[in-house]
Amino acid sequence: MLLARRGRAPALGEWNLPGGAQELGETAEQAARRELLEETGLTAGALLLAANVDSIHHDAAGRVRYHYTIIDFAALAAGGTLAAGDDVAEVVWAPLGKLAPFALWSEAQRVIGIARRLLGV
Repeated sequence: MLLARRGRAPALGEWNLPGGAQELGETAEQAARRELLEETGLTAGALLLAANVDSIHHDAAGRVRYHYTIIDFAALAAGGTLAAGDDVAEVVWAPLGKLAPFALWSEAQRVIGIARRLLGV
């Protein structure tokens, strides 16, 4: 499983799936491909829609401060050279049976399960 360690806030230093913000006029698939290349140096084959995730962040008073809707795709790597770039500090191919040390967010774990079923891995 391809994982990226965040190099900037939010979630600085945490491991997660590669991804980032969609640019104006960019389709979700275009954004996913661009972010994958910028953050990891890799390109992907066919993208399969895996899941959407809502990441809601509250302030100390309980008010919603940020609300991100994340669209996750599953894909197999098609090319490129793995290298951390853009706003990530590190990228790794993590063995599927050994993800515990990465302390992944429960939603990332859920998406990984879906992606594995979609890709048959």
